Amino acid sequence: MSAFGFRKPADLPQQIALFPLEGAILLPRGVLALNIFEPRYLNMIDDALGGERLIGMIQPATGEEHETIPELADVGTVGRITTFSETDDGRYLVTLTGIARFHMHQEIKAGTPYRQALVSFDGYATDFSPADEHGIDRPSLIASLKSYAGLHGFQVDWDSVEQAPTETVINVAAQICPFDSAAKQALLETVTLPERARALIALLAWDVAADDTQPPGTLQ
Repeated sequence: MSAFGFRKPADLPQQIALFPLEGAILLPRGVLALNIFEPRYLNMIDDALGGERLIGMIQPATGEEHETIPELADVGTVGRITTFSETDDGRYLVTLTGIARFHMHQEIKAGTPYRQALVSFDGYATDFSPADEHGIDRPSLIASLKSYAGLHGFQVDWDSVEQAPTETVINVAAQICPFDSAAKQALLETVTLPERARALIALLAWDVAADDTQPPGTLQ
């Protein structure tokens, strides 16, 4: 059974609220923590909490979320609010859990301060089922992550990583590694989990190899 009772594309609404955020992707069964403070997005959370708690995460197509009305990527992910709290200064701390990716068909004027669109989940029916991990080279993935973390000085609980499901390792790394927006979008749009794993390993290896080619003392 898919999370929250959404078992197939037709179970999700065709019209969803959009939260454009550069460098942030949400993957099926992944989680994303959000700190909400802009009035329009506080309004969006209020409306979502009054309904099915669904929000569509999507990146600006240009990587420039600060444009007045940035163009948006073609593919995003709808997530459900699974934790919510309010701070003393009026911010919302929210956790979204990813359900399925969508293709954005048409943005609509819905009379809300936040953006909304008509979307389709038909191309991502496999997102509603457990991911097929067959063919993933987990040892190479972990080795690549260790090299990348060592290069950037990241502190990682490797015992927890070793115990985590492969899909969780891949999706968390895809979300938190500081790749550029285009690379993150490419990871989001990979069709299958093995393809995402291979793309992630390639990105990690490229970063490590690029660092190795820098002369000592060179700033990147």
